[in-house]
Amino acid sequence: MSLLSSARRLGVARRIGTKSYLNPNQPALFSSSAVGRSGYVKYNSDDPLNLESMLSEEEVAIRDTAREYCQENLFPRVLEGWRTEQFNHDILPEMGKLGLLGPTIQGYGCAGVNNVSYGLIAREIERVDSGYRSTASVQSSLVMHPINEFGSDLQKEKYLPRLAKGELVGCFGLTEPNHGSDPAGMETTAEETDGGFIINGSKTWISNAPVADVFIIWARCKWDEKVRGFILEKGMKGLEAPAIKNKVALRASITGSIFMDSVKVTHDALLPKAKGLSAAFSCLNSARYGISWGVMGALEDCIHWTLAYALERKQFKRPLASFQLVQKKLVDAQSEVALGLQASLQVGRLKDAGKLAPEMVSMVKRNNCGKALQHARTILDILGGNACSDEYHVGRHVANLQVTNTYEGTHVRPPSSLGIFEYVFADISLNFRTSMVSSSAKL
Repeated sequence: MSLLSSARRLGVARRIGTKSYLNPNQPALFSSSAVGRSGYVKYNSDDPLNLESMLSEEEVAIRDTAREYCQENLFPRVLEGWRTEQFNHDILPEMGKLGLLGPTIQGYGCAGVNNVSYGLIAREIERVDSGYRSTASVQSSLVMHPINEFGSDLQKEKYLPRLAKGELVGCFGLTEPNHGSDPAGMETTAEETDGGFIINGSKTWISNAPVADVFIIWARCKWDEKVRGFILEKGMKGLEAPAIKNKVALRASITGSIFMDSVKVTHDALLPKAKGLSAAFSCLNSARYGISWGVMGALEDCIHWTLAYALERKQFKRPLASFQLVQKKLVDAQSEVALGLQASLQVGRLKDAGKLAPEMVSMVKRNNCGKALQHARTILDILGGNACSDEYHVGRHVANLQVTNTYEGTHVRPPSSLGIFEYVFADISLNFRTSMVSSSAKL
């Protein structure tokens, strides 16, 4: 059943006052009757700022559809994927069947939902594992998005329907061995020939690369030095994508390098509307937005497992949860989840309204990734020695969150692009000069 049809079916169920589709014991959404004389509603610690009340019925139903799939189908597989470092080839077709791939794209077999719904989907997938969310967001934001935004009609018709179904797997080749946060120094080149282009170069730390059928490759064009996007396909002569083994994070997804030795492509491989690095950056912004939602899902899952442990585990004849320091760690983490989700929701609404600036996405991605890693590390301590066991899941999330804090805009890189430091230093400089003038006047 498609994402929208499932969502609409769930929406009908909610309108007639049934319980949650995912959890029969969970009450329906707050109604006006829940408001007391004081004007307050009952507090829900699982949704501290009542995010649910800010979502449409369709958005809630889409979230519940994604949550049911993730908990029933992804969660039972995650430890095996983590331990064996094996990519499960069934996952993308399953997601495609539900409409979870490229969900914001209109037509071509895609669900055509709004950006808030896309964020909610990312949150539910990463609640299980960041590697699974990386696999899906690369397919959606870094492969389907550039084809839809910068591709020709022929390219859209050829690739998007099969990518949406998960029949084809895609990857995005931007990062190079010598150029991570510095894509302007790109060394991969494209040279025009009579029959098309010859591409040479290498990429590294590319999610999905070893199993990819479709490669979105960014290369510097020799004829004008501009960076452009090209679509390469598995099996092309000179194209290799070996896996990077023995990772300590994102082990449930597959990562690799891409080597291109005089790979010949036709003129049809060029993304005609992608001229300059701004096109590649627009893809990263799309992915960063989803990441800002996803990492909050990962932190929520850390809280879930840690709280359950703290309630059951006793020390000094008391549950760990009864100690104020333990409570503080959990409350701090839950507070950051609530605030981070509000920020992501606001960015999603602005994106849907066409009022989004790229700096907003960088800000919320940086904030949420940093907070998720910080607080996941903090509450990991509550598990004590059991933190070493992957059966408690929090350690796995911490390892993954270290990577999400780095990729698609490392935590230490965005501030300069946001212009924050310029304003801060300008204010400091102005205040310093003002104070010096005042002091001189007194003298």
